[in-house]
Amino acid sequence: MKKLLRIILAGWGAKKIGGGGCGCIGTIIVFAILYWLLGYVFELF
Repeated sequence: MKKLLRIILAGWGAKKIGGGGCGCIGTIIVFAILYWLLGYVFELF
């Protein structure tokens, strides 16, 4: 369940942050960074 929530939050954040003018590659990079950062956050809980 945590992985699903992590994917959803990273996807939503990537759409908001990288969806502006970065294009597809920028969105994928932002998704990867957010997914990695959320991994650390979910380990704390």
